[in-house]
Amino acid sequence: MSDAILVLNAGSSSIKFSVFPADGRPNRGVLLCDGECEGIGDRLHFIARDRAGKLLADEYLQGATHENALAALLGWLERRFQDYCLVAAGHRVVHGGSRYTAPVRIDESVIEEIRWLTPLAPLHQPHHLAAIAAVSKLHPTLPQIACFDTAFHHAQPEVATAFALPRRLTAEGIRRYGFHGLSYEYIASVLPDILGPEAAGGRVVVAHLGSGASMCALHERQSVATTMGFTALDGLPMSRRCGNLDPGVVLYLMQEKGMTAAQVSDLLYHDSGLLGVSGISDDMRVLLASDRPSAIAAITLFAYRIKRELGSLAAALGGLDALVFTAGIGEHSSEIRRLVCDGTAWLGMDLDQSANVGGGPRITNTRSRTSAWVIPTDEDLMIARHTWSILHPQVATG
Repeated sequence: MSDAILVLNAGSSSIKFSVFPADGRPNRGVLLCDGECEGIGDRLHFIARDRAGKLLADEYLQGATHENALAALLGWLERRFQDYCLVAAGHRVVHGGSRYTAPVRIDESVIEEIRWLTPLAPLHQPHHLAAIAAVSKLHPTLPQIACFDTAFHHAQPEVATAFALPRRLTAEGIRRYGFHGLSYEYIASVLPDILGPEAAGGRVVVAHLGSGASMCALHERQSVATTMGFTALDGLPMSRRCGNLDPGVVLYLMQEKGMTAAQVSDLLYHDSGLLGVSGISDDMRVLLASDRPSAIAAITLFAYRIKRELGSLAAALGGLDALVFTAGIGEHSSEIRRLVCDGTAWLGMDLDQSANVGGGPRITNTRSRTSAWVIPTDEDLMIARHTWSILHPQVATG
């Protein structure tokens, strides 16, 4: 039998998955299947596709928990791919804190650390833990690997991670961490193939624009600065998260409006961002299709904040050679890319409208001093590779 690695990205209402052959280091474009179990907490809906996107399964399941979803998934994989044996499960874990600077094999101490970090990623950590616990119960002998979204940013200089707070608080771990690191790590890995080896090591800003959104400055393909900080609430406005906010607003809401900490948290994590500004939807596609002033206001604010953060990250880099758009909105919305690039002529960017509408990969013309690109991300592949490397340390470091 051949080896296979299961990649899991567990959320509150769904578990996204991919399965990679693992007789050697997983490669781009080599995938057994992917899909998701959605409707956790309500009615489970299981969908799976092959590498070409052909539907392999589409069915509703009994139960409503992460364990029910994973039991169905593991059973289906065993029946469907009888020539393959799962050798590990790799999990995306959003927050690794100061301790985890690289992927690790999951044991009780790792689980406790992930649990301890839950207040810093309340939308994510509890569901990662639920998936880890479910796999442990359903497949006790299967190694599980945690791959942290914060790990890629540990290379940043101290000045980029520090808040201007008393040093005792910094020593306790109150600092900027940064997120979406698996996405940025993937983009960094393919830059030489797309931009060329020399340009790949230059001053590059990557805009990961999805329901969660952030930006990262890269130099020599290492993280120099990023827009998210202590939690994944910081930086750009997102689908439902507010992004950058004066902390005085939080004090005002609690002291003058009488809101509890839980109510403020719910407001900033669930009722703000594109949804809060538009009052219509948290889906950029819906907003772009609307002519209502509030939808236009949300779109305008989103693009404006990207342009402001781009200027900040270019300053951290001492200039800008290339801008990369990735993730759902970044890869698929030519209008958002146009709004961002049209405001960055001062950085030497000259958008090619035809190339932009066509999706790139290069969306600036040849006379543009600063290039812009569309590069699809692949966080699952990075998780599969990290998982394989943990299983084969001699090969990975040899």
